[in-house]
Amino acid sequence: MNKSFKMIIPQKEHIHGIYEIEKLCFEHPQSEQSLLNDLNGNSVFFCCVCENGKVVGYINADTVLDEVYVINVCVHPHYRRQGIGERLVKALRDYCRDNSFAFVTLEVRQSNTAAISLYRKLGFEKAGLRKNFYTHPTEDADIMTLYFKR
Repeated sequence: MNKSFKMIIPQKEHIHGIYEIEKLCFEHPQSEQSLLNDLNGNSVFFCCVCENGKVVGYINADTVLDEVYVINVCVHPHYRRQGIGERLVKALRDYCRDNSFAFVTLEVRQSNTAAISLYRKLGFEKAGLRKNFYTHPTEDADIMTLYFKR
C-alpha cells in the first residue's frame, strides 16, 4: 500500500468524505446522519484510510454479544487495487481476534469476485446464501464468515 495512505479512526470531519464514497459505491447509500450515528457509538469498529486528509476507504461493523457483523467495506473507485480494502479487513480481523469475538461475518455480491477472493485470502469461509439480497441489479449474496478459535 502507498506510504501516503494513513489508517485512522474517523472523526466527525471525515463523515462527509465517507458519505461521498458511499454515494459512489452504493445504490442506496447510508445518510451522513446514519454514518455519524455509527461513529458516535453504534458501531463497535469504524476505521478509514486517508490520503493527504482525504478519505479513500473505510470499514465499519456492529456487534451482538460476541459476534461481529460488517456493515460496509468500501474503497473509492479510483483507489481500488492498492491494498486499501485488504488493510481495512485485516484491521477488523485483528481487532476481533484480539478482543475475543467468536466470529466476524458479512454479505458480498456473488459477482464481486475481487472481494470474495480477498475475504478467502484472509480466512473467511462461505457460510450461507441470502437470496435476492441486493437490488439494482437483483443478486444473491454469499454470507462469508471468519471464525476465531477460543
